[in-house]
Amino acid sequence: MQENLSELLEVARKVARKGGEQTLEYFQKSIKVEHKDDESPVTIADRMAEEVMRTEIADHFPDHGVLGEELGQSNEEHNVQWILDPIDGTISFIHGVPLYTTLVGITVDQKPAVGVIYAPALDEMADGAVGIGAYFNGESCHARRTANMKEATLLTTDLTHIKKHGYEHQFNKLHDECRYYRSWGDAYGHMMVATGRADIMLDPILNIWDAAALLPVVSESGAIFTGLNGESRIDAGNAVSATPGLHPQIISMFNDNT
Repeated sequence: MQENLSELLEVARKVARKGGEQTLEYFQKSIKVEHKDDESPVTIADRMAEEVMRTEIADHFPDHGVLGEELGQSNEEHNVQWILDPIDGTISFIHGVPLYTTLVGITVDQKPAVGVIYAPALDEMADGAVGIGAYFNGESCHARRTANMKEATLLTTDLTHIKKHGYEHQFNKLHDECRYYRSWGDAYGHMMVATGRADIMLDPILNIWDAAALLPVVSESGAIFTGLNGESRIDAGNAVSATPGLHPQIISMFNDNT
């Protein structure tokens, strides 16, 4: 990669923080909730935060491409693409729960290169770039090295999508193997894995704007981020983050037809 990833990471941190701060203007306030065609919720906070993020990117890199969940794509021919999710975990957000995040991912030549996961209500930031490492609130962070499923903490967002997308049987097997299970989900769950506070985060459905920020952070922390088919990519449609010792077991479990 010819781009300066350190510079991109520094700007990405600013973009995530500015977008996150914008969401706080609406957090734990009475705001109108709309629903998209897929029934996922969206608010004015999502749209305003993405506008702020796009403005910050344009101030630094006006020719770079941007793909946002709420406002679409621009400059798609550029080799650097910023992929934004202003509020990941909108259901948490609209219920006043602080475990939502603002996500910034950057691909260079179509490869995930930089990621920032910012939880504005908690002022927690995990970020990373390929070859540079992963950081939590400015300090180097590392995933756990748990290899025994019986010692693992498993996270997911909710059981509804696990059932809806046909993973109930596999999830039940995984759940029964793990020591703890909690629904500290959405991107915050992947942050938990990257910062050594959990061992597995399972997402049965994931869009590219959800995943783009996660792969660089999780991978640079020493954990593994892939689709449930085991491929390391951001467009698989689902994902698991896990420690290196647990990841192969999970992929085998989810691809065993017995």
